[in-house]
Order: sequence, then structure tokens, then C-alpha cells
Amino acid sequence: MQLSDFDYNLPKEFIAQKPVSPRDRSKLMIINKKLQHKKFYNIIDYLKKGDVLVINETKVIPAKLTGKKTTGAKVELIIEKINNDKCSCRIKATKPRIGNKLIFNKYKAEIIAQDKDSFTVKFNENVKKIIKNIGQLPTPPYVKRKLDRNSQYQTVYSKNKGSIAAPTAGLHFTKSLLKKIKQKGVKIAKLTLHVDFGTFLPVRNINQNMLHEEYFEIDKKNADIINKRKGKLIVVGTTSVRALESANKNNKIIPKKGTTKLFIKPGYKFKTKIDGLITNFHLPKSTLLMLVSAFIGTKKILKAYKTAIKNNYRFFSFGDAMLIFK
Repeated sequence: MQLSDFDYNLPKEFIAQKPVSPRDRSKLMIINKKLQHKKFYNIIDYLKKGDVLVINETKVIPAKLTGKKTTGAKVELIIEKINNDKCSCRIKATKPRIGNKLIFNKYKAEIIAQDKDSFTVKFNENVKKIIKNIGQLPTPPYVKRKLDRNSQYQTVYSKNKGSIAAPTAGLHFTKSLLKKIKQKGVKIAKLTLHVDFGTFLPVRNINQNMLHEEYFEIDKKNADIINKRKGKLIVVGTTSVRALESANKNNKIIPKKGTTKLFIKPGYKFKTKIDGLITNFHLPKSTLLMLVSAFIGTKKILKAYKTAIKNNYRFFSFGDAMLIFK
């Protein structure tokens, strides 16, 4: 297995720069015994009474700070972990190095340590207070258009703060659609996995056994909903899959909170019986594409991607969706 196995050509114009409005009017590709083209709101037709829909309730935090060095050069921080007046972060700037003094409006900071691509920055005030006052939602590097509203990059059910990227498969749901799904007798199981910056990083070694670390949790109530289901298990997003597989013991979901470094790629044996996966169209050579390839096969998914391009589907975070049945 090579990294090039997960490559495909995507013209830039297929990268969605803003979400469809209303959210559930995006396209939906159904991959089952045959391939079908629908709208996302048609997803209710593929859900039945007794089925369980798993969603990730994580909420994107305003983890981006834009400012400058004391030299006047622009600098951008994506904050990953906070410890009072210090934080570990990614820095976008010209040659950031230890000792650099930074200015963010009225707040001052200094780079005090570096570990590979991650930096430790010390501020003159509590970092949580700073991002509350001047923080912005970080958006994926391939989205060049500014958000009209922050809510565009949050799911309608986002609740637990901690992500630096949205679980994008969930962006297609509206409150109205979820209400109709519940009225049909479909149960909603909730978990949390906070998406880390690692989701955007290129894969350097496909043969590694672990990925970037992400925090997740699932409580007993929601583990029971999944374990006691009568119908199919439909999972919203690769983040939810990663959390479920990290909380699976002896083929059952157990209440758990902690971190996961799980790398799901072709050859991986799923412990959770997932009947259907709702997901977006992912970047070439990405770990997300590898996870979906592990679910239904690399050839099958890349063939579906070619069909999506022919049919003018929109790709990546603000793009269209697919519902894949095992």
C-alpha cells in the first residue's frame, strides 16, 4: 500500500468555498448496490424506525488569532492546547522562531519554545480570555472565502467546545430534518470527538500505526442506545467512526473518555458493525480518504469520486455528501 494509491486529480473549481443554503439542499450520492444521485434531505428515505444515527456534538472554538510581529510582519496562530497564559499552537509567519515578540490588538506574546511544527507561545493574559475577545473560527486552508457567519462552520447540534475544525459531514443537517428523522422513529446517539489540527496535515508515512491524538468521549446513555439498537447503525462522519472504534471493547461500545491515536486505513478490521457512513468528499492522500477506503474499498471510493466530478459535485468541507452502505 502506497500513498499514491489514494491520489486523484481534482480541478480547483470543484473545491467548495461556501456552504449550500439551506444546508440540506446539497447533493447526496448514495453508494449501495447501485449508485444514486439525490439531495441531502432525501437521506430520511434511507432511515427506518429502530435505526440509530450517530452524531458528533463537538463545537469549533475561535482558535485563530491574527496579528503581527514587532517587525510589522503578519502572523497567524492556530491554538491547539491552552495552559493559562501559555498555549501550544501552529504559526503561519515568515520564519517564526523562539524569542519572536508578537502583537494581537492590545495583547502581547512571545514564542518561548518549539517542537517540530508546533510552538509554545506565552501571552500577557489568559489565553481563553483572549480568544473569547478576539479569536476567529479557523477554516480549512483551501477555503479562501471569508465566512458570512460563524454558524456556517458549526453543525446545528454543536455543543461541546474543543475542535479547531468542524465535523463536516454533519454540516448538511438542519434542525427541521433532524426533527423529521426523530419523528420517523430513528434514535440519535451523541458523542464528542474534538478535531485536531492533525486532520489537515499531510501523511508522511502511510505505514505508521498511529495518527495525531484527539480527545473523545461517549457516555453510558448513548453507548446503550447504540448497543441496544434494533435497526441499522448509520454514522455521521469519520470523526464519529474514529470515536466509536476507540470506545469499542468486545464488539460493544463502552462509556469512555480519553484520547485516541487510532489510524484507520485499508486492512483495518472494524470492531463496530457500522451499516452506513455519511461523509463528505475528502482530500487526495488524506487520512479521511483512507478511512473511507477501509470502509468500502479504495477502488470503489475512487470510482465514486470520478463519477462525482463528472456530475459536478462540490468537494471538501463545504462540499456535497455521500451515504455509503457497507
